[in-house]
Amino acid sequence: MKPMTREIWRLTIPNIVSNVTVPLLGMADMAIAGRLGDSTATIGALAIGTSIFNFIYWNCSFLRMGTSGLTAQAFGAKRKEECADLLVRGCVMAVILATLLLALRRPVGDFAIWLMNGDELVRRYFFARIWAVPAAISLFALNGWFIGMQNSSTPMTIALAQNVVNIGCSIWFAFGLRMGLEGVAWGTVVAQYSGVAMAAVAIAWRYRDVVRLANLRRALKLQAMGRFFAVNRDIFIRSFCLCVVYTFFTAAAARMGDPTILAVNSLMMQLFSLFSYMSDGVAYAAEALTGRFVGARDAESLRDAAGRMFRISLVIALVYVAAYTVGWEWLLRLFVDGDPTETATIMATAARYRVWIIIAPLAGFAPFLMDGIMIGATMTRILRNSMVCALALYFAIFFSLRGALGNDALWLAFLLFMVARGVLQYLMAGGIKGIIPRA
Repeated sequence: MKPMTREIWRLTIPNIVSNVTVPLLGMADMAIAGRLGDSTATIGALAIGTSIFNFIYWNCSFLRMGTSGLTAQAFGAKRKEECADLLVRGCVMAVILATLLLALRRPVGDFAIWLMNGDELVRRYFFARIWAVPAAISLFALNGWFIGMQNSSTPMTIALAQNVVNIGCSIWFAFGLRMGLEGVAWGTVVAQYSGVAMAAVAIAWRYRDVVRLANLRRALKLQAMGRFFAVNRDIFIRSFCLCVVYTFFTAAAARMGDPTILAVNSLMMQLFSLFSYMSDGVAYAAEALTGRFVGARDAESLRDAAGRMFRISLVIALVYVAAYTVGWEWLLRLFVDGDPTETATIMATAARYRVWIIIAPLAGFAPFLMDGIMIGATMTRILRNSMVCALALYFAIFFSLRGALGNDALWLAFLLFMVARGVLQYLMAGGIKGIIPRA
């Protein structure tokens, strides 16, 4: 194996492992919800509640990506003080965002639940899980910093331990303490704070020499914060558009008037998440390596890494296409264990739409990788502008075809949105050749 390929896999494998734990946790939560009584009601409530938090977290995920790209460039340029200052900036921003969200939790929660057509079950889930927000946002900054420092193994270890805590506490609270779906939410709260504690210990132990260089006054200087905010502003707009797409997907399904379609779309989106988080493992490696080679002014290595990561991403997509083609029914049945008639209805409905989840990996692998490259190169305007254009296409396709195609229009709009993202980023950047001058 060539050194560059080895370096890509060194960063990619831990990222894949830690990312895959996220949809696996979602699947575990779905499985718990599906065994709490009324499968359709509890799965639907969990889907709506999770979508609301995904909207909140994805809008805050700019903190991870902005911290990652800038830290990787500082690492590549061997500027340790800048690496330390970026850790401070990320943590300060996380505290500000968390404080704001907790202060506004009542109006935000009430509006989101109304918008998503949620019920009392969704309300109880939301106002329990909201207390995990400070820890979750802090982990965005901390994990972004780890990735920028070319360290994917520490976030992986934290993610694995955190999800074991999450699943264990969720089962205990939901069934042992008879808290139902609220117990799943409180399990997430406990796990998120456990993750922050582990990250703090890892930084204190492994990066003592870097942390000692941190200076709060220098880190928060206006010029330095200006670049940090500019990069994160563009990524925020990009993330907001992405949140709108995913949240609208669930909301549109909820408003179709058939709870079975909502349940099926939620289950199929869990399968897509399993692919997306694994593909994002390569994208995170792209953030780290692109930023590192840009910071080191190493154009040759950047070109080599980009080509190799594209081929790896394509192979991963093809593996998922094969897995979904053969095993879609078996995978969906993992989440439903309720009334036989209800289960049969869900599976029959899923069979009508299975083609979309089978071809989804081919639509998604390129835009995920391009996201990572753009973030590492801090070409965030292109990231922002391509997402806005793709979002407009998404709504145009859905609203023009929903009367004729119904739920198929929703899936078609979603997949063409994914394709448009990748194509537009590539064209706007002028291909990899357009990124090379950054290095």
